Amino acid sequence: MAALLPAEWIKNWEKGGKNEFVQLCRALSENKSHDNMGFRDIQQALYELAYHVVRGNLKHDQASNVLGDIIEFREDMPSILADVFCILDIETSCLEEKSKRDHFTQLVLACLYLVSDTVLKERLDPETLESLGLIKQSQQFNQKSVKIKTKLFYKQQKFNLLREENEGYAKLIAELGQDLSGNITSDLILENIKSLIGCFNLDPNRVLDIILEVYECRPEYDDFFVPLIESYMYMCEPQTLCHILGFKFKFYQDPSGETPSSLYRVAAVLLQHNLIDLEDLYVHLLPGDNAIIEEHKREIVEAKQIVRKLTMVVLSSEKTEEKEKEKEKEEEKTEKPPDNQKLGLLEALLKIGDWQHAQSIMDQMPPFYATSHKPIAIALCQLVHVTIEPLYRRVGVPKGAKGSPISSLPNKRAPKQADSFEDLRKEVFNMLCYLGPHLSHDPILFAKVVRLGKAFMKEFQSDGSKQEDREKMDILFSCLLSITDQVLLPSLSLMDCNACMSEELWGMFKTFPYQYRYRLYGQWKNETYNSHPLLVKVKAQTIDRAKYIMKRLTKENVKPSGRQIGKLSHSNPTILFDYILSQIQKYDNLITPVVDSLKYLTSLNYDVLAYCIIEALANPEKERMKHDDTTISSWLQSLASFCGAVFRKYPIELAGLLQYVANQLKAGKSFDLLILKEVVQKMAGIEITEEMTMEQLEAMTGGEQLKAEGGYFGQIRNTKKSSQRLKDALLDHDLALPLCLLMAQQRNGVIFQEGGEKHLKLVGKLYDQCHDTLVQFGGFLASNLSTEDYIKRVPSIDVLCNEFHTPHDAAFFLSRPMYAHHISSKYDELKKAEKGNKQQHKVHKYITSCELVMAPVHDAVISLHLPKVWDDISPQFYATFWSLTMYDLAVPHSSYDREVNKLKVQMKAIDDNQEMPPNKKKKEKERCTALQDKLLEEEKKQLEHVQRVLQRLKLEKDNWLLAKSTKNETITKFLQLCIFPRCIFSAIDAVYCAHFVELVHQQKTPNFSTLLCYDRVFSDIIYTVASCTENEASRYGRFLCCMLETVTRWHSDRVIYEKECGNYPGFLTILRATGFDGGNKADQLDYENFRHVVHKWHYKLTKASVHCLETGEYTHIRNILIVLTKILPWYPKVLNLGQALERRVHKICQEEKEKRPDLYALAMGYSGQLKSRKPFMIPENEFHHKDPPARNAVAATVQNGPGGAGMPTSLTINTVRLEEGTTEETDKLKEKSQGVVKVINKTVNATPKVTTSNGNSASNSKIIKEKDDKEKSGKEKDKEKKDKTPAATPEMKALGKDGKDKPKEERANKDDKAREIKEKTPKSDKEKEKVKKEEKASKEEKSKTVVTIVESKSTAEKEREKEPSRERDVAKEIKSKENAKGGEKMPVAGSLKSPVPRSETSESEREQKRRKVDTHSSPSHSSTVKDSLNELKDSSAKHYINHTTPTLSKSKEREVDKKDLDKSRERSREREKKDEKDRKDRKRDHSNSDREVPQDSTKRRKEENGTTGSSKHSKSESPSDSPRLNEKEKEKNKSKSSGKEKGDSIKAEKMEKSSSGSKKESRHDKEKTEKKEKRDSTGGKEEKKHHKSSDKHR
Repeated sequence: MAALLPAEWIKNWEKGGKNEFVQLCRALSENKSHDNMGFRDIQQALYELAYHVVRGNLKHDQASNVLGDIIEFREDMPSILADVFCILDIETSCLEEKSKRDHFTQLVLACLYLVSDTVLKERLDPETLESLGLIKQSQQFNQKSVKIKTKLFYKQQKFNLLREENEGYAKLIAELGQDLSGNITSDLILENIKSLIGCFNLDPNRVLDIILEVYECRPEYDDFFVPLIESYMYMCEPQTLCHILGFKFKFYQDPSGETPSSLYRVAAVLLQHNLIDLEDLYVHLLPGDNAIIEEHKREIVEAKQIVRKLTMVVLSSEKTEEKEKEKEKEEEKTEKPPDNQKLGLLEALLKIGDWQHAQSIMDQMPPFYATSHKPIAIALCQLVHVTIEPLYRRVGVPKGAKGSPISSLPNKRAPKQADSFEDLRKEVFNMLCYLGPHLSHDPILFAKVVRLGKAFMKEFQSDGSKQEDREKMDILFSCLLSITDQVLLPSLSLMDCNACMSEELWGMFKTFPYQYRYRLYGQWKNETYNSHPLLVKVKAQTIDRAKYIMKRLTKENVKPSGRQIGKLSHSNPTILFDYILSQIQKYDNLITPVVDSLKYLTSLNYDVLAYCIIEALANPEKERMKHDDTTISSWLQSLASFCGAVFRKYPIELAGLLQYVANQLKAGKSFDLLILKEVVQKMAGIEITEEMTMEQLEAMTGGEQLKAEGGYFGQIRNTKKSSQRLKDALLDHDLALPLCLLMAQQRNGVIFQEGGEKHLKLVGKLYDQCHDTLVQFGGFLASNLSTEDYIKRVPSIDVLCNEFHTPHDAAFFLSRPMYAHHISSKYDELKKAEKGNKQQHKVHKYITSCELVMAPVHDAVISLHLPKVWDDISPQFYATFWSLTMYDLAVPHSSYDREVNKLKVQMKAIDDNQEMPPNKKKKEKERCTALQDKLLEEEKKQLEHVQRVLQRLKLEKDNWLLAKSTKNETITKFLQLCIFPRCIFSAIDAVYCAHFVELVHQQKTPNFSTLLCYDRVFSDIIYTVASCTENEASRYGRFLCCMLETVTRWHSDRVIYEKECGNYPGFLTILRATGFDGGNKADQLDYENFRHVVHKWHYKLTKASVHCLETGEYTHIRNILIVLTKILPWYPKVLNLGQALERRVHKICQEEKEKRPDLYALAMGYSGQLKSRKPFMIPENEFHHKDPPARNAVAATVQNGPGGAGMPTSLTINTVRLEEGTTEETDKLKEKSQGVVKVINKTVNATPKVTTSNGNSASNSKIIKEKDDKEKSGKEKDKEKKDKTPAATPEMKALGKDGKDKPKEERANKDDKAREIKEKTPKSDKEKEKVKKEEKASKEEKSKTVVTIVESKSTAEKEREKEPSRERDVAKEIKSKENAKGGEKMPVAGSLKSPVPRSETSESEREQKRRKVDTHSSPSHSSTVKDSLNELKDSSAKHYINHTTPTLSKSKEREVDKKDLDKSRERSREREKKDEKDRKDRKRDHSNSDREVPQDSTKRRKEENGTTGSSKHSKSESPSDSPRLNEKEKEKNKSKSSGKEKGDSIKAEKMEKSSSGSKKESRHDKEKTEKKEKRDSTGGKEEKKHHKSSDKHR
């Protein structure tokens, strides 16, 4: 600080320094603006002046003079001067220089007149005063000041004890305790108190204490006491009041002390009026915050211990006693908690509405610690009641409820009451958050809050508010959700089973979207229960109780258990359901009782149950497959079943569950479709089962009423409401179409998305599940959605397929109901427009409406396939096939009759029932009558509909099949694009496909070859069967069954055949150029030939079945067994085919018993059914006619050679067939065959009448018979007179190939005969003689027939010579080439019986090659190719024989035949001699051929032979066995030509198709039979020798 007094002034003091100083002092005194600064400056100026005097620079009198001048400038100048002297006194007393001290003393003495003695006595030291002469002795002065101070400060002059001044205090208490209702004010009383304090020397602090005491006793006079204390505090220090209150609280802090509530209240009021600070008071209260935190932690630990004890397994009763003791101890402990003054104060604050201070106290404690004390929770609830009152009265009170209004708090400092929802957010929501789960203490407030929430949601959901308001509303909505999560749900958990609260809460919850609800339930279930010790305990107790109930739940006690479950669920549904679901997943027999016991739940609980189910389904820790990875886990199946039952029975919202399934499908997971399947089945009553009986299937083709009555296993009742709920859920959330599309896409994706490493069985199951659910769900939509709904939601077929990539079958399945709805509505419109009642008018209108609806569909389907597809079938045909259903094609009259009769029986039973009350009888009868009328009406309606549809089809049919390429190609497209995809879609579709084929036939549709169609269906089923899933196999089986039914009906009776097939274009055997419909009678397949064809089909089915059964592949075996079971009514019909099947199935039973029990079960089931069908099977000769005379008629066609029509007919169909073959057949082959067609067309036109063969049909087999004759005679000539034909010619090679098969066939027949003779012939000689006589007679008969045949041959040959040789050559070339190519591909690998092993290496090599071809057949319809090749080959062989042997005259031919007979007899004699030698040779041959036949296979054959029994019956090893006993006995010893003629008629065909495996069998068997025969009968020996010698000859 700069000096104010410059040294120059002191030097020139008298001249100008003095004046300058005076001027300075005046200036400083007048500067009033900065009072403090001026005061300091004056102090400094005076100090500097005095200091100059002390130092001796200025004389003391000069200083005293100038001080005298300036003393008047300020009033406090003497005091300032005294302060300066005081400082200088201290400073100088410390100095050693005496002079300076003297100067100071002199200055003070000089200035005594300016400063009074008393001021100096106050400020200066006693020693200085003594030296100045102001006091006599400093020591005495000191003593005197001590005494005065003691008297002032330490001697009590005020009385603070009542007894010390009882009168004063008595008057004070009387003053405060008087009646305050008059005009007495606090100011008046304060004046009286002051005078009492003064008069009676009362202690002011004690007075304040008494005021507080009186206020405690008179709490109602807040308005008086608060201003009194406020005024009184002006006389006290601010802390006094806080200390007094603190002292009062301390007084009650003994362990036994209890703080009175009145004290808390007074403290709370003072806090509210800010007379004390909370921080100042808080430190006086006990317990400390640390103690509170410790206590809170201890509570959590205790809660966890209780949970642990509850979940412990108690082994003995002693432990339960210990538990009870522990509980008692705990109760004692918790009986009297120590006094918590902080909570007491908090309660008081809440009661008077001081929310601010209350909140700050709660913030100091752990969350919910304060409100876990009931009084505080109740106080806070009361405060909320008051705050929400106006708003609740305005919007929350339900209609008709009076309610009890709550008055507002008297003080104005309480929180402002809420008038709008926005006000709730400011205070109320905050209060509720502090309450947390303890809102449970006040159910009424709970209800009020929920009702306010409901009112808010109503406002929130009504649109039309401004953007700003909308934002506010959104904030409020999120606040409401938080309150629900943190307060309402936890509080519900702590409430004591209050169903009304649950319903009240649902009133608000149902306004939330399910996503929010489920989120809340998730929080409640998984997080809330861990947030608070009380909730932890509640959770444990709930689980404990749930266990108790579930242990005792049975079907018998559903009601009482249900009530207990209901009671428990009102408060803690999530925990309870979680436990119940865990039990259901383990024990599926609990499902029914649990579902029944859930009837006492509230709506909220049902919703929570839905959430819990979804959570259980989505549990990531659970495996959806069993450990074997082939089946879906049982927990998932149980949950799905429970889902279906519970959603059907109770009104639970489905949206969440359906969305869950959709989401799973989006993620490529189809396991959860099981749930959808169950839900739809139970809620809509739509069953999907492969086990439907034919009666049920038939009922399913009728109207809705018939379906409901006769189509399902369970009686479908009361699904109206539940299916409506399901429909609403789907439509409201737009899930109907997405689910369909997702299922359709997923079905095709299952293999790729979910296949992977999984077992094929499981992938098939998933595929089936996906498909079945789609069919079931689509069926539900079709029957429940209105036309408008359906059309609005399902897009057109091209959009479905091309944009959504829906598979065509599924797309049409979804669109089909739409077309039906649409056509019927259009038809109704047209009917209303014109009132024509004639049937023709109606039909015309119907056809018009069909055209209107279907025209866009016809256009749409064109985009689904390549343009060349439409060359063969028209889009109209395609759309018609896919858009119709069984309902449109036929009326199930028998089903309607069956159901009507059932109802009649019911009505009769009702009449007969004496116990039924009359009114009930009446009701029941009315119901039955109404149902009966409905059914009859429905039948009539369907009949009219079907007639209209058939009329429409009759008009359409001519444009259906365009056949621009070939009829064969048309059939291929029809099967590929229509029949095969649809026949495995559903059981009804399978029936539909079979029915549709028959319908197309009956309609005489141009370019449709029924024969080809059926042939292709039956010819090779291996590939279709192998590629099916389990359920598809079942449907495919149904389809085959229906197809076989039709075929069997035609086969059974000539009249039916002539009527239904005779003149139909479908049975033409020549496939002419398109447009040529004219069918000669000779072009039609006659009845007998048709029977041959049917036999061939049966044979084909057997071959395919045996093949599948022998693969060892799981899928092949399972599927073929399923298919066989389905077609059992119509197949097998032929005894030997049935026996072959029976053996294979028996073998499967044995092999799979341990390995694959499911296959074993299937095989056993089929085996049993097959045995029961055995009595109905017939021998082959009864199944199709095989008498010799029939051959004469055919002979002419056979002999016509390449120029005639007989041979080319088979070629025609075969070549047509060849075109069908897919990629595996080479282009060259196609070209050739097409070339042949051209040639043949010419020949056909030349001689149309003679054609009787259908290629694959059985007339071919007759040709084969003739061929055999020729071959056999040719063979003999070759062997004995080699001079006639050169061996090296290609003709001979061809013959060689055929020639190898023929002896085998012959042997097969003979082997059979031998065996049968053994069975039939007794050992006596007489009987042997009889047999020989019979044989002779039969030989003579045969020779006669040969003569007639030879005659017919010669005429045919004459005709043949007339034909141009050019065509013959072309045919030869083609045949020889195809023989060369096809020879090794053909399944000619020997018949199913080849008794003699071949020793030639060339033959065995060829056989092995063939066997390879057999086992690895092509995936196309290869058998058709094989057949056609065989037939080409056969006919070529026949053709060559005719040309190599010169044409003989009749007489010469007869001679030749006689010679043949003689030679054959000679051979038989030779055989007897060589019998022994041959047997040895055979053994050696057999060991050689073991290179061909693997040892294990022979072992297997042995075992099989062993298992099938050693009876002589069992030796017929293959489908070609047949017990044609009498015939064979007759035929036994006939000449070569006649013998072969008989035996080979059918066999030749079979031999070509039989599998290589059975050759091995038959050889092995042959050995066995030979050994037995040797022992048993000489007749048998003779037979064998005959065989052997002919073999050798060959």
